[in-house]
Amino acid sequence: MTPTELETTAEAAHDHTHDHNHDHDHAHDHDHSDLAPGLHQHQHGPTLNPELAREIEVEVPAEEVSKAFKTITKRYQKLARIPGFRAGKVPESLIKTRFAKEVRQEVLESLVSDRFKQAIDEQKITPASQPQMVDMQLLDGQPLKFKAAFEVFPEIDLTGYDSVRVEKQDATLTDDEFQAELDRVLESHAVVEPIEEDRELVDGDWAEIEFKGQIKDLAQTVTEEGVENAAPTEPITGENVLVEIGGKNTLPAFNDALRGTKPGQEMSFEVSYPADFGEPKLAGQTVAYDVTTKAIKKKTFPARDAEFASQLGAFETWEEFESKLREMASSRKAESLQNVAKDKLLGDLIEKYPFPVPESFVQQQIDARLDRGLRALAQQGMSTDDMRKLDFARLRAAQRDQAVNEVKASMILDKLATAENVEISEDELNNEVMMLSMQSREPYETLAARLASDGGIDRLRDQMKREKVGNLLYEKLAS
Repeated sequence: MTPTELETTAEAAHDHTHDHNHDHDHAHDHDHSDLAPGLHQHQHGPTLNPELAREIEVEVPAEEVSKAFKTITKRYQKLARIPGFRAGKVPESLIKTRFAKEVRQEVLESLVSDRFKQAIDEQKITPASQPQMVDMQLLDGQPLKFKAAFEVFPEIDLTGYDSVRVEKQDATLTDDEFQAELDRVLESHAVVEPIEEDRELVDGDWAEIEFKGQIKDLAQTVTEEGVENAAPTEPITGENVLVEIGGKNTLPAFNDALRGTKPGQEMSFEVSYPADFGEPKLAGQTVAYDVTTKAIKKKTFPARDAEFASQLGAFETWEEFESKLREMASSRKAESLQNVAKDKLLGDLIEKYPFPVPESFVQQQIDARLDRGLRALAQQGMSTDDMRKLDFARLRAAQRDQAVNEVKASMILDKLATAENVEISEDELNNEVMMLSMQSREPYETLAARLASDGGIDRLRDQMKREKVGNLLYEKLAS
């Protein structure tokens, strides 16, 4: 399996669609923790967006530099433990030679940060990225000189943003949609049992099959072994896969091939998948299958009664459960349509109001997207060794356009939060931390302390504010 492929086992025989799981966490301030040490190195360098890059020159007088060297050297004299010298009596000259690197580093830390901050305050500049220090010149008794390169925030003018409109879709749950929700519940509690009778597969049966499929290439060559694909692809395989004969989600080609067969029977046939098939790898493709019928099985579904309803939750009747299921499904559909509309609004705003974005934000967002992708691959079974072989340069490039749009969406939402005076109260923030605590099963006090110490509480507040602005935009601009 590769990062661009999905598993195709039972999906190969079924015509299906995927639920849309929407993620609104457009953020450009992330806490990065890699999946495994050294696995995914964030390989972006010091590139800055030229439209937002700024550079300032800073100079610290020689007397301040000498004073810093002297102060830090004296501290080392007090703390150093060197054989042959009493504590606090190590000669200054020995400290300067033995700990030259450490002393120099501490001098830099004591002077550079403060002087940089003073310089940007004087020039009324707000950096959007960490400064990159270049041309650093530091010698005891001489002025400290350096240049600091960094990015600034862009000017974002959203005048007239409230003229953007998006259509509000009908969120009414249809009978077919409710039935699909109900079928999923019943399916998850169904019991599958073998049919021992020696007979052929008929409609309503479930065939347990084993299959191997090969996607047919448009370009093929003729060899001594027969016709072969010019560009061979990995075969599609499946074992112990259940297929309902005559089922509404079973492709006609599988129905026709399996109907009338018995366990142990082998067959070969081709399936042409429609262009809109739910599995992207198979959409529009023709696959040659070798299939073996292994067993005939029946699937028994639970009775729709009060007893089954009580197993599903605090329901006294089946009708009460159905009512709650309909309510939840309606809510999910409304939320999904609202998320689509909010994405459309943000997309239209991004297109209408172009502005440059800090490259540092883009790289952070690419990091976050790749980290999520690596975790998904790990959950799908990809080993750490296989992940190390991935072409991260190519993967980063593939994530860039989406990352840029996500950063722009965040910055637009932040701008509108200010324009609309949107704030997150302490009660709202505490309630969200409480919800996270319940979901993660981490004690509230422990989670709150961790978020406060690593800056996560500010990121959470920003995320909540953006979600709040997105909801406000939808209510204001969707019609």
